[in-house]
Amino acid sequence: MRELPRSFWIIAGGTVANRIGGMVVPFLVFFLGAHQVSEQDTGWIVTALGAGGVAGSVLGGWLADRAGHRTTLLIGLLAAPASLGFLFAAPGVPVMAAAAVLVGVTAKIYPPAAAALVADGVTGAQRLRAFSLIHWAYNIGAAGAAALAGFLAAHGFGLIFAIDAGTSLLFAAIVVAGIPRTGRRTRPAGGTGYGILLRDKLMLAFVALALSQEIVYSLTEYAVPLSIRLDGLSPAVFGTVAVVNAALVVLLQPVVYPVVARLNRYAVLAGATAVVGLGIAATGLGHTPLWYAITTAIWSVGEVAGGIVAGAIAADLAPAGAQGRYQGVITWTAASARLIGPAVTTWLFSTAGPGALWSATAVTGVVGAVCLLALAPALARRSVPAPAPALVPA
Repeated sequence: MRELPRSFWIIAGGTVANRIGGMVVPFLVFFLGAHQVSEQDTGWIVTALGAGGVAGSVLGGWLADRAGHRTTLLIGLLAAPASLGFLFAAPGVPVMAAAAVLVGVTAKIYPPAAAALVADGVTGAQRLRAFSLIHWAYNIGAAGAAALAGFLAAHGFGLIFAIDAGTSLLFAAIVVAGIPRTGRRTRPAGGTGYGILLRDKLMLAFVALALSQEIVYSLTEYAVPLSIRLDGLSPAVFGTVAVVNAALVVLLQPVVYPVVARLNRYAVLAGATAVVGLGIAATGLGHTPLWYAITTAIWSVGEVAGGIVAGAIAADLAPAGAQGRYQGVITWTAASARLIGPAVTTWLFSTAGPGALWSATAVTGVVGAVCLLALAPALARRSVPAPAPALVPA
């Protein structure tokens, strides 16, 4: 770990701080309920938030390559508190929906720049290690947020909004203090648009697989709690699911990493993809709190293994000067899945029934694993470190 550059530790520390404060989005439904927003309007506002995230991912990737990684980081981290304040003070549903779009956009501007900054600072085995640690830092922060959010919500949503905004500002301060302005920035490869990525067939194939697997994972945030509710179980069961997942990811990743790092990372990712798909699909086979805990443990193990190897693959595929856009499209897959997953869940639950959803989840996981193995030789050929990016005056 001592070999990793200073910029990596700045991003890792800022990620932990920012994620610990990231409580507004998970508790948005409860915030809207406290303001007597109807279920239908809540759905529209949550959809607006997701749409903003999709747009913000694309914008963040473009800005990272166009304006520079440090500048884009600061734009996102300083704009996020303003959008949160707008949402907190919004007087009605139309304004709340507009504010939710802004929250979604600003929340997704900085992640592509942060990932690009890490990718440009490390290569080879260091890159695998760095992205694995970033994934771990993210989950440590998320676990801290889960532990604090319920307590803080009981004392008013103002605290949640204030802490969320404050941790973004803290991350910005860490960036200002720890990452110096170089006076020079990377020349964008292939121009400033996404044409370079759209011409990269291998990356497009990887993005399609990543999107399908993010949709599968999004079921843990919507289909699993819906299944718990339909089984007549308490919301506390879903709280247990969240705790089991967070604890396993935080505790297992340092233990699993030394083993996974010695294996073929594409085979590891394929195996993780299958385990996550089958583990989530197994949700439909039981209806007790214990069964939900067991299935959560299964897909959490897959999440740990996949999280160790997945982040570095997109970084290896990116040409010099295009890291921001390549990381932006990976962020886009996660944001898009949060829109598609609930829609697919609702449609299948209401038409074909829960069994069809869980079967489709298992098939998607297994087919995704097979496709990843088929792509592995081509992905491995592209993992050779790229030449240093060209610099131009800032």
